[in-house]
Amino acid sequence: MENRTITPVILCGGSGTRLWPKSRRMLPKQLLNLTGEQTMLQQTLERVRCYSKPIVVCNEDHRFMVAQQAREIGFDDLTIIIEPVGRNTAPAIAFAALTALQDDGDTNLLVLPADHLLDDVEQFHDAVDRGLQTSSEGGLVTFGIVPTAPETGYGYIQKAGGDAENIKRIAQFVEKPDLATAQSYLHDGSYYWNAGMFLFGAKALMSELVTHSPAIAATSENAVKNAVVESDFVRLQKSDVENIPEDSIDYAVMEKTKVGYVIPLDCGWSDVGSWSSLWEALEKDEEGNVALGDVILEDCKNSLVFGEDHLVAAVGVDDLVIVDTKNATLVAPKGRAQEVKAIVSKLKVAGRNEHELHREVVRPWGKYDSIGSGPRFQVKRITVNPGASLSLQMHHHRAEHWVVVSGTAIVEREGKETMLSENESVYIPIGTKHRLKNPGILPIELIEVQSGSYLGEDDIVRFDDKYGRS
Repeated sequence: MENRTITPVILCGGSGTRLWPKSRRMLPKQLLNLTGEQTMLQQTLERVRCYSKPIVVCNEDHRFMVAQQAREIGFDDLTIIIEPVGRNTAPAIAFAALTALQDDGDTNLLVLPADHLLDDVEQFHDAVDRGLQTSSEGGLVTFGIVPTAPETGYGYIQKAGGDAENIKRIAQFVEKPDLATAQSYLHDGSYYWNAGMFLFGAKALMSELVTHSPAIAATSENAVKNAVVESDFVRLQKSDVENIPEDSIDYAVMEKTKVGYVIPLDCGWSDVGSWSSLWEALEKDEEGNVALGDVILEDCKNSLVFGEDHLVAAVGVDDLVIVDTKNATLVAPKGRAQEVKAIVSKLKVAGRNEHELHREVVRPWGKYDSIGSGPRFQVKRITVNPGASLSLQMHHHRAEHWVVVSGTAIVEREGKETMLSENESVYIPIGTKHRLKNPGILPIELIEVQSGSYLGEDDIVRFDDKYGRS
């Protein structure tokens, strides 16, 4: 067997709309700590720490959060591929394969979604070891989750007979079934849940992609060839990616290949795809409740209650999901929790931003929390990380007044810099070029009072930005 490394590929796209209002487009579930102290991305990275340097594929809006969360757990050395627009999993995996081939030559790619939960990591590593020889010999391996129930929310993989005990050829992929069909799959024993996890050689994957989806292979190769490398970021050009056909790896390759294999995996897997599946995955009290955050329950059963910023109390409820955030609250029967996508769609149609943003918004330099607003004014609490700075910018329609609560700030106005300490303030008139910097080793906390005829975030003209924003 050819000796090759394992390069983890973490797919970190997706918006997690079924976990609204906690998961939003700008802060989706993979970047949230829903099942422990670490975010789901961090848990996935921990799962592959024993392998080579990971490749993470994410979108433009999340790149700095991905890098920061990786650094927080000691992953300073990883490659982050930035997709300017999403084209589904086949192009995303092709980007990673082509990048790996440029950097390291051929390698085994271990492809994992960033937002899945695994209880038994040892079983997972054992399954990877069992698939390594097949992968190194040109086979495309997927990991089929041993079903525990007639689940209608997943696609299935049917294994073929006649191969080795622990790895089987794939007979077919099947779409999400109705309940009766799912029950027959469970009784049959030859069907597994399709978890979207793969192990294959980078060259083998690209060879099969050229054979079965040549347009994706060619346009993905062109996009990687024209990519701009910025430190740990590989930035694909929007014009190149928009030309790539949109398709999943299942449709583009796995359902067509003659070298597809499946390894059964029984490791306490969950895709945490809805509030009800999160309830199933987490430890419950004696009444079957999951309480997250500041929650008090009285005579409640089999419910999930989440409180983000203040106390949430419930009395006498059964089989409910209650999720409270700073700017939105969800109440739904647990059995209908997946229908929250309809709420997200209504928010989009209405032109509201609660599907996209939390009240507290993460930025490359820190974060801000919109703590109050009214006609012609808005108040924000701003945190600037050590060594970070906002862009050099100006506003056409608003003035700003900054009051430093803690830390020391350097404020630049029209090319002149002023040092501000705790309890000091500065005024930024409309049309003034300005920038805020944190020269210290501790975060800056300040209050910003905006006033003017228009206070939208799109009233920003940037002249210089260390984070590459337009």
